[in-house]
Amino acid sequence: MSLFLGIDTSNYTTSCALYDSETGDVRSRRRLLPVKKGERGLRQSEAVFHHTKQLHVLIKDLLSPTVKIEAAAYSFAPRLAEGSYMPCFLVGESVGESIAAAMGISVFRTSHQIGHILAALYSCGRLDFLKNKQRFLAYHVSGGTTDLLLCEPGEENILDITRIGGSKDLKAGQCIDRIGVKLGLDFPCGSQLEKLAVKSDGNFKIKPCVNGLDCCLSGVENLCIKMLDNSEKPENTARFCLDYIGESICLTVKNAIKKYGNLPVVFAGGVMSDLIIRRRLECEFYSFFAKPEFSSDNAAGIAVYAAKMKGMI
Repeated sequence: MSLFLGIDTSNYTTSCALYDSETGDVRSRRRLLPVKKGERGLRQSEAVFHHTKQLHVLIKDLLSPTVKIEAAAYSFAPRLAEGSYMPCFLVGESVGESIAAAMGISVFRTSHQIGHILAALYSCGRLDFLKNKQRFLAYHVSGGTTDLLLCEPGEENILDITRIGGSKDLKAGQCIDRIGVKLGLDFPCGSQLEKLAVKSDGNFKIKPCVNGLDCCLSGVENLCIKMLDNSEKPENTARFCLDYIGESICLTVKNAIKKYGNLPVVFAGGVMSDLIIRRRLECEFYSFFAKPEFSSDNAAGIAVYAAKMKGMI
């Protein structure tokens, strides 16, 4: 049994995972960071505090005294880009480095974004993209990111990523959470907003703000607030929000395929667990989606990264 530990301490979730390179199985533990009713997130100091309280509990539950880990990895930043930094990732870095030093094993660091993409590839059974050097598009859609990416398997970072488009203002997850909180839902609001949206009886004509590979999503927040102010039903407002985001993503991907060719498209990030948005996209493209448990923040892709860096994938 060859086990690889992954740790991710994002602004939403504390998570750790073990990847078994012999069986291909992943075992994981995760816990959302607690957010007070009516609030739309946490300050970084609060996130660090909660990760510090939660991470060791999850690792203790995941590991046993007899478990032998071959290598570990952790996410140290949101993206592999200059200036990409959030203090919450320091908790995972500290614990990952400490475990590796105590156990005398290799430790690797990567970005939260690469972790999401690798988790999606693992979930949909397409880790062969890495081995076969398959170029692909990825859309990383979450609370902090709405990035359209050109991905090329490489050596140093496993994936060489170029941001080619996405939202120029509000992120899709931010939009969903803001409208959800406005509707009285608990943060993060994605799954609850979806449950509300499926009850909609509205029929909307969506005109997203898209320019080439870029889109703007701040307008949908304003439109949704206006709908609520005009006494539109919450179910219809929720559906309009999700349809608008789905159509914005769809149009930018179509434009990317015109520019880069008919590449596979991998959809990653918490927003991509929404079935309304997924159904809009999966009929349009040669596309791959993570299962819901691998769409939201998780450490599975980070554990896969450790295995790949050790040559076990």
